[in-house]
Amino acid sequence: MQTVKMYTTAVCPYCVRAKQILKAKGVQQIEEIRIDTDPQQRDTMMAITGRRTVPQIFIGPTHVGGCDDLVALDGRGELLPLLNAA
Repeated sequence: MQTVKMYTTAVCPYCVRAKQILKAKGVQQIEEIRIDTDPQQRDTMMAITGRRTVPQIFIGPTHVGGCDDLVALDGRGELLPLLNAA
């Protein structure tokens, strides 16, 4: 299974929802990067993604986007293949 990295904050309901979706798909470990406790990471996230909002989700090297993007990816049947890509 691909590694999952997620830029998050402590009180973000979309972050919680994204984590629930990923765990329901079998993801056991998510590398969380808290941008509320490390402002430098927010700058890094914005430089990489061009976005200011959380969550910002990466599956392997692929930037999925936010929670709505994750839901859409799952709705198209593309989330599991991406998670299980070698």
